[in-house]
Amino acid sequence: MRRVFGKVRVRAAAGASLVVAVALVAAGTALLLVLKNNLVGQADLQAENAAREVATQIATGKPYEKLDLPDGDDRPVVVLAEDGRVLAAGDDVRAVDGNAVTERQPPATRQPDGSGSGSGSDDDDDDREIKPGEVEDKARHSGGTATVGHRTADYRFATVEAKDTQGDKAVVRAGAPLAAEREAVGSVRTAMLIGLPCLLLVVAGVTWLVTRRALRPVEGIRREMAAITASTDLSRRVPEPGSRDEIDRLARTTNETLGALQESVERQRRFVADASHELRSPIASLRTQLEVGIAHPELLDAEGAVEDAVRLQNLAADLLLLARLDAGERPADTRIDLAALVREEVSQRVGDRIAVQVGDLAGVEVAGSRSQVGRVLGNLLDNAERHAAGTVRASVVRDGRWAVLRVEDDGPGVPPEERERIFERFVRLDDARSRDDGGAGLGLAIARDVAERHGGTLAVRDGSVFELRLPAA
Repeated sequence: MRRVFGKVRVRAAAGASLVVAVALVAAGTALLLVLKNNLVGQADLQAENAAREVATQIATGKPYEKLDLPDGDDRPVVVLAEDGRVLAAGDDVRAVDGNAVTERQPPATRQPDGSGSGSGSDDDDDDREIKPGEVEDKARHSGGTATVGHRTADYRFATVEAKDTQGDKAVVRAGAPLAAEREAVGSVRTAMLIGLPCLLLVVAGVTWLVTRRALRPVEGIRREMAAITASTDLSRRVPEPGSRDEIDRLARTTNETLGALQESVERQRRFVADASHELRSPIASLRTQLEVGIAHPELLDAEGAVEDAVRLQNLAADLLLLARLDAGERPADTRIDLAALVREEVSQRVGDRIAVQVGDLAGVEVAGSRSQVGRVLGNLLDNAERHAAGTVRASVVRDGRWAVLRVEDDGPGVPPEERERIFERFVRLDDARSRDDGGAGLGLAIARDVAERHGGTLAVRDGSVFELRLPAA
């Protein structure tokens, strides 16, 4: 079991690490993309501002040789004519996209190369012809290289067209370096590559410890259950952590199950002991009579032997029915007319000490086993016969969705404090009563078990009225 818990901890740690790794990789990729786009956008904006400054000077009529162009390698600028001639270039700018600024450049195109256009324009704005002294409204952005001094690097270029006061068109192409963007993206990527394994180790370790702590009560429950199984001592209980979580509820449920199992086993043991005690008396009596009959045939009490055999047969039948009920036997789902059942049962009781009177018999049906419900009625009538002074009455009424079968007698009744105890197995309230007259104390227990199996109840009302309630079909 320790190996099982170890596997659970490993799977939990691996699963948490995998989820975190996937989430971090996705978040890191998104972060890098957003960071790169933002930095490229800033470079596009810087390049466009530089291009517009130069284009504005051209539109105002400033000569090309006197243009104020940015110095250094962070803003390379080149001004081209429509035919590709270089009209002006920044200091130390040697080449743009591999073309020397002293040579004729390729004619400027209005379509960018698509490598991250920072600002688009619709066709109407792109096709509108600018007038003398105006600067193009929309700039076109593209990536490229520039050589400033002896250093060649990658840049983002903004291209803006302008016309001087004479109507001559010039194309201004200004660049902004991408070194800062690449350095920032590289730093973030390096930090992620270093931090991700460390974070995964932390997540795996924390998950391992938390899972181990969470499963520790489960291991205690397992050990106690193993000890209970080995000792067969059902009075023991598993430890409850008191954490008010799923494991605490599991421990409480386990203890409740153990309690129910202990009660069931104890009830079964009492049942076996009581059954053995009840069976021993008629068997001993029957054996004695048979032995006397063998030794002295003239003294054989045949009627008494038959009565003991019948009593033994009835007790065995009761025990068998209780065993079937305890095993969870489901009653048959047939329609039973309670009024017809009462009439049939009363008509068969011709040898009773007191004749059973039939009261109101409402036409109501219930669903269940006819033999078992009939057994309940017979047991209730037998009980009433033993205690009645001179009247036993059976009736059937309907109470809402319930079918109610009542059996009452004019006997002394059951004391209120004993009205639940009489439904226990092998319980006889009159301890002085003989077994021959009182039975084994199983009739009412069987009756209540059958009633509950049929979704109903059996209780004592007003001392000597036994009321069986079953759901009406």
